Amino acid sequence: MHYGFVYPGGEARAAAEAAREAEAAGWDGFFVWDPVWGVDAWVSLAAAAMLTARIRLGTMITPVSRYRPWQLANATTTLDRLSIGRAILAVGLGAIDTGFIQFGEVTDRKTRAELLDEGLDILTGLWRGQPFSYDGRHYHVKEATHFPPQPPIQTPRIPIWVVGAWNWPKSMARAVRYDGLLPYVLNPDKTSRPCTPADVRDMRAYVEQQRGASEPFDIILEGETPDHSDTSALARIAALEEAGATWWLEAMWGEVGEAVALKPEAQQRIRQRIQQGPPRADT
Repeated sequence: MHYGFVYPGGEARAAAEAAREAEAAGWDGFFVWDPVWGVDAWVSLAAAAMLTARIRLGTMITPVSRYRPWQLANATTTLDRLSIGRAILAVGLGAIDTGFIQFGEVTDRKTRAELLDEGLDILTGLWRGQPFSYDGRHYHVKEATHFPPQPPIQTPRIPIWVVGAWNWPKSMARAVRYDGLLPYVLNPDKTSRPCTPADVRDMRAYVEQQRGASEPFDIILEGETPDHSDTSALARIAALEEAGATWWLEAMWGEVGEAVALKPEAQQRIRQRIQQGPPRADT
């Protein structure tokens, strides 16, 4: 199991310093929120790249429909090369109550899904290098040969983690095309529920059926633990790992409002949890 920390908000400099502390405390990944309007995620991650050497760096999550795919290709490639191959891109439709309506972003779910699929097609095509062209429903890219950037360092590509509704076929089919699943577990009536080890085993079996058992694929879960040594949390995470999960993300989403407002007490709680280290039995 790998362990990541989701930084819930703060200035780019504070995020970079938090990433340095996370690396020192033994976390394997550091992730930032990618807001409609707020502190730029890619600037924060670039700052973090300059203060770290090992820890993986990514967003949690990037709604691709809000980006021009070529702009997202610029940001991800630049980060991957700056960090010497440590970038991760986590993508999904995003929550429309985080500013989509206020800024005129697309809110229709079907259209956002189409933009996500086409955006990922273009993103991965540009990562592979020139010449590249694309003719989709929403995006049209003519072959461009002027001043192409160097490709990402990671091969065959920067890992892409995709939010997938379990077990909804179209959503899962998108996720298994890429490199990891951020599962959103739904009941038959489409209400959500917590992910269990039994769910993870079923997801792992589904992925192996679709992709084969030998091809690497991450299953990423998130939650909040009181500290790195809480025995009940350790047991819960161990059960998820045994079932097939590969990443645990410590996500203090309850701190978002106060963290974004830079309230010192919120920042202190966040940094304290980072410094405690990941909830692994050997820490």
